[in-house]
Amino acid sequence: MFDLLLDLDGWLLVSLTVALAFVLAFEFINGFHDTANAVATVIYTKAMPPYLAVFASGVFNFLGVLLGGVGVAYAIVHLLPVELLIDVNTGRGLAMVFSLLAAAIVWNLGTWYFGIPASSSHTLIGSILGVGLANTLLTDVTVSEGVNWQKAMDIGISLLLSPLAGFLVAGAILLGLKLWKPRSSMHSSPPQRKEQIGKKHPPFWNRLILVLSAMGVSFVHGSNDGQKGIGLIMLVLIGIVPAHFALNLNSTAYEVERTRDAAVHLRDFYQRNSGSLADYLALGKSNGTDLPEKYRCDPKQTEITLEALMAALDGARVYAELPAQTRVDIRRYLLCLDDSARKVGKLESLPKAEKKDLDKLRKDLTGTTEYAPFWVVMAVALALGLGTMIGWKRVVLTVGEKIGKEGMTYAQGMSAQVTAAMAIGLANLYSLPVSTTHVLSSGVAGSMVANRSGLQGGTVGSILLAWVMTLPASMGLAAGLYLVANYLFINN
Repeated sequence: MFDLLLDLDGWLLVSLTVALAFVLAFEFINGFHDTANAVATVIYTKAMPPYLAVFASGVFNFLGVLLGGVGVAYAIVHLLPVELLIDVNTGRGLAMVFSLLAAAIVWNLGTWYFGIPASSSHTLIGSILGVGLANTLLTDVTVSEGVNWQKAMDIGISLLLSPLAGFLVAGAILLGLKLWKPRSSMHSSPPQRKEQIGKKHPPFWNRLILVLSAMGVSFVHGSNDGQKGIGLIMLVLIGIVPAHFALNLNSTAYEVERTRDAAVHLRDFYQRNSGSLADYLALGKSNGTDLPEKYRCDPKQTEITLEALMAALDGARVYAELPAQTRVDIRRYLLCLDDSARKVGKLESLPKAEKKDLDKLRKDLTGTTEYAPFWVVMAVALALGLGTMIGWKRVVLTVGEKIGKEGMTYAQGMSAQVTAAMAIGLANLYSLPVSTTHVLSSGVAGSMVANRSGLQGGTVGSILLAWVMTLPASMGLAAGLYLVANYLFINN
């Protein structure tokens, strides 16, 4: 990393530093914005002292980022169209990064200031969609190609269903607890327990579950939301200094060989299925031209792209031995081949067994492009962990007292937290970004309804309004900033 800094000229160094600062600021804000939800119940129910709970949550967020992998990170990255990912130059990379991050930071700070449990995930995804759509106004890319709509739909379904699941599952768990032990003190709120027996802490087993589930929510939150920061930093690095980060330079000779083998097998796969794919991929109908100077992904150029990839990898043992521009070109070839393979996988004419083989080939093909250096993971982990340790009071009060008409009981806190930990953990397994805020808040609301405590219309209305408005507001803000930034960074 330090060798890279020494090689950059002054303008690029300043741009890279500011861009990385923006990403880490977003993750820092994400820490005290979203993670307040992870400790809201454990603080409100007096299961842990506030500062100890927040410190422990910060530690578990840190660990979650370190151990979470990069699946969610690249699910976020691939919301952008492949053309925008491969056709970046320094100016376009700066415009993309600064506009989507500035939009996300502004909206996050605004909702935090008013104590509204809005979603950083929604904000970030809206910002990315806004950039993708704004890019269609500046290029000949169509709206249908301006965003990876299939990935956007998958993520949208995840963001929509996870709060509904949180509401229903938390309510069901609470009803089960009430049927199991209807007279237990776990169905008391902290003020009620204080008034009844003079104790401010929950019963031992309830307290243990509240603490463990809160740390579980913090861990899975770190592994899910932290990956979003990792994905953003990789966008920064690839957009501003692509020669150094287009491919994983730490890839072993075996990993490079596996990439080469994946290309060979992909070529064989297309030949094997030429009967159904010949027209779509224009197999055997090369137009005799080279790849276009301004690269665009086109399934009909699959054969020539495969040939270009094989030529670039010919004789290469590790990527570090290749010229910088060759590494950038290899990344372009790999991403375009993956994009075409993704489209082929949706064709009804392709048998299901062949689609499974194609999915495996895609993973091998992009294995050396979807990565994150350890220092990136560590920086995001620190930013998220430190951000967790401040700014939590506003959201804790909202979750604890302002969602239901009565204060939260220990059983309600357990139900909401256990549900959130399970839901986010399950999303991590499938590399789907979800909102800790919405899952936990909906879990609290579900437990309030199941307990017949009622809901405060004003607070619930504010949360729903933020839920509805976050996506279009962040999209519009990011799109506007991208158009302005494009003019500043590219045209001047």
